[in-house]
Amino acid sequence: MGVIAASKAQAYVRANTPQKAREFVLGPDQDHVAERTLSSLLAQFQAVMGSREAELNQHYANRFTDQQA
Repeated sequence: MGVIAASKAQAYVRANTPQKAREFVLGPDQDHVAERTLSSLLAQFQAVMGSREAELNQHYANRFTDQQA
């Protein structure tokens, strides 16, 4: 849903603002804003997921070693 909203906002900005303002808001590569946004969101999600996985693994490893002692 966020990607659709971003695409609609991008289309509005592209249609109603001068080029310099568009470059300031969207960056110089205006044709790939949605792809960059989605890629960034995916990378951030994967980083958080990896961090949480490591935290859970450590928690269960500590629990296992505590039971062994």
